[in-house]
Amino acid sequence: MPLYRRLISISTPSFSSASPLLSLHETDDFPDFGGGETYKKLDKGSNVPLKGMDYTELQEWVRSRGFRPGQALMLWKRLYGDNIWAHNVDELEGLNKDFKKMLSEHAEFRALSLKDILTASDGTRKGQDNCLCFKSSGLCYELPILLYWQAKMGLRRHLTAAEIVEQAVYARRLLSGDVGPITNVVFMGMGEPLHNVENVIKAANVMVDEQGLHFSPRKVTISTSGLVPQLKRFLHESRCALAVSLNATTDEVRNWIMPINRKYKLAVLLETLREELQFRHNYKVLFEYVMLAGINDSIDDAKRLIDLVKGIPCKINLISFNPHCGSQFRPSSDEKMIEFRNVLAKGGCTVFLRLSRGDDKMAACGQLGKPDTIQAPMLRVPEQFQVALNTPV
Repeated sequence: MPLYRRLISISTPSFSSASPLLSLHETDDFPDFGGGETYKKLDKGSNVPLKGMDYTELQEWVRSRGFRPGQALMLWKRLYGDNIWAHNVDELEGLNKDFKKMLSEHAEFRALSLKDILTASDGTRKGQDNCLCFKSSGLCYELPILLYWQAKMGLRRHLTAAEIVEQAVYARRLLSGDVGPITNVVFMGMGEPLHNVENVIKAANVMVDEQGLHFSPRKVTISTSGLVPQLKRFLHESRCALAVSLNATTDEVRNWIMPINRKYKLAVLLETLREELQFRHNYKVLFEYVMLAGINDSIDDAKRLIDLVKGIPCKINLISFNPHCGSQFRPSSDEKMIEFRNVLAKGGCTVFLRLSRGDDKMAACGQLGKPDTIQAPMLRVPEQFQVALNTPV
């Protein structure tokens, strides 16, 4: 059964050039518990953002207001479970009248409000693994990655845990009836998730809570460009899946297209994964590899990639590059991608091939955002790749 691909994203009200499908609810000053804050530190009289608390914090807050912890569990289930996904007090059937009155006076249910839904014409197929791509920052520019359109837009701020969780709640309210259960979540693309590691871990833990949204930890994936300290923290504190944007097999190329590599070289990143994953049972990292014609798609690249990932429990996802305005790069041909995949498979790697979808509405991987005149700084093109990019020497 065909369906339209829908894109969930957000924007801040102060930045009108974002491509908003979910926009912030009323104010940019939404309390943030992710940076060590708790409801105890809010200004007196401020409403508590319910989705900014994990279950333990919610229990404590409910108790502090003079109600039994059992009320916290009932509230939690109505926020995240039982197919209710409550957005206001009126949707809290079965809760104590006095408790509901307290919530109406002291709690904030929604961190976001819906602004728009964009539909891509290519569609997809209805299946058991309906997937959502979330963002964790108000656009990204801290870590320029030349492959992605949204890397041009600039970092405005990190999202709170409440705003991240709200995306999952909105998605289930809006889409579950049309496409079936939303089962997969990925944090990638618009913002480096591990730059917002506190809030991302907290939000992901809410999503996998068995009494709440109850996503499988294996189906909530956090992607990173390679922030090694935060990556180690994530692996220590979260049960969710990890994806690493690799995109190159040499430091020279990765320094160019992913400047974070100048701080954390390939050897450091990959050795960290080897060391950390030896303690994780039945856990594999997903390496994302965007294929660029003449840059990283040679047979030699494929052979180097096999050697680089040895000793790391992993899967490799080969991704078709989605061109955008101002891009220097061209996508590898389907034939080249298949050849590259076959070399990896022959070398013993578990490898998947992902071609472009949704690019007519800027809804494809790396394209989230509204096309405009913003330009990212152009980094120097290594001499050996200037021909591939048709760049004058």
